[in-house]
Amino acid sequence: MASGPVGGEQLLFLTDEQVRKGIEAMFFAYRGFTADPDRILEDYGYGRAHHRAIHFIHRAPGITVTRLLTVLGVTKQSLNRILRVLLEDGLVEARVGRKDKRERLLHLTETGEALERELSDAQRARMRAAYRAAGPAAVQGFRQVLEAMMDPELLRQYHDLKEKR
Repeated sequence: MASGPVGGEQLLFLTDEQVRKGIEAMFFAYRGFTADPDRILEDYGYGRAHHRAIHFIHRAPGITVTRLLTVLGVTKQSLNRILRVLLEDGLVEARVGRKDKRERLLHLTETGEALERELSDAQRARMRAAYRAAGPAAVQGFRQVLEAMMDPELLRQYHDLKEKR
């Protein structure tokens, strides 16, 4: 079954210019995607690393520090700095593991949940508007492209998170 032109372009035979346009579109889309949360985080003196930690702690309540390190792909020192601030500010709490008392299971507090909701609401609104404008086929294609760009281990982690909900 031969693939016909999509949007006037053969998807299997992209020119360097077409790929460059896609790369630049991702850069600018990421700027837009992070702009709203960045403004909110600025009021708290937080950055994107705090946002990512809050997001994944919300996404996987009870996540261990070790697992969060893996998901975020940051150094232990960097994550410790971020978590220290979030713990001190009352957004995250670390509970002792039931099976392994050495483990610290991370949960958002009510204040952390409220901030996560504010950050996510801003990003969901932007994503919904973009998805509506692009249409269902484009949404599915976009997700396929993103997943195809992930290294196998990152794709596995992504699917693990998807399945937990």
